[in-house]
Amino acid sequence: MANAPLRVLFAGTPDFAAHHLQALLDSPHQVVGVYTQPDRPAGRGKKLQASPVKQLALQAGLPLRQPVSLRTPETQAELAAFAADVMVVVAYGLILPQVILDAPRWGCLNVHASLLPRWRGAAPIQRAIQAGDTESGVTIMQMDAGLDTGAMLATARCPIDSATSAAVLHDRLAELGPPLLLQVLNDLPGYLQAGVAQDDSLATYARKIEKAEGALDWRQSAAELARQVAAFNPFPVCFAVLNGERVRIWTASAVSEATHAAPGTILSADREGVQVACGNGSLRLLTLQLPGGRALPAADLLNAQSAQFAPGACFQPAAEAATS
Repeated sequence: MANAPLRVLFAGTPDFAAHHLQALLDSPHQVVGVYTQPDRPAGRGKKLQASPVKQLALQAGLPLRQPVSLRTPETQAELAAFAADVMVVVAYGLILPQVILDAPRWGCLNVHASLLPRWRGAAPIQRAIQAGDTESGVTIMQMDAGLDTGAMLATARCPIDSATSAAVLHDRLAELGPPLLLQVLNDLPGYLQAGVAQDDSLATYARKIEKAEGALDWRQSAAELARQVAAFNPFPVCFAVLNGERVRIWTASAVSEATHAAPGTILSADREGVQVACGNGSLRLLTLQLPGGRALPAADLLNAQSAQFAPGACFQPAAEAATS
């Protein structure tokens, strides 16, 4: 049963969060203010860039705050002055101290891009794909002082298959989250009362993605490497070094047939892709990017670069590639 519209304070930063802010703006609920991360340098020119949430908040004429921290008494008093019924937090990027969690009438809700308690932490989308999970989803959670440890109020699920990249899963979850959030807000007291505690014994940690993790270790199985490529598309994008050049690998598929060639050896290069021996099976590279170029299907790249990818050529070991 729907309750009266709520006064909502919103905190978020990336595009995933902006989808949820837009849904709130399109709903009967009143967004009384928005918090987002300070502008960060981005791009080749390292110019300060506003977050997607900031851009949307400015377009909507909403009160906007970009504190470096929420731990100062002044910042906490300013937040409390919004007199919000609830604070919705989506990929905000700042830790909320207890005084902030307690400020809104109904506390703080988090929209988390995983099926909690699996994949608590910063990179649940990528880690789910990398681990070979067959399912992901969105969890609406009442926040507490722990890291994604609060009571679960609602979930929505979606499948992961071999063709699911982080970019694809991000977009699926960005569609699932907003209607689920509005469903909870429309009967918030009821959902809070029915919240389910997480089983900490089932929790896994989705640590932040580092650029160096993109280096492919050809000693791993083809299945593991295919998941790595999918998980790190579009960031940081997997790579390997061939003939002294760093080759970025945007899409790839695993081939299960056994091979006796040394890991990293190119087995074939044709319109089907560049097939590379792995510790178990082989990896077919489907979309590649050379330095200074754009990402291309293997068939197009080989039209001009077939000699570089000749069978028998060998990619450098991962440890060497990571430092190239």
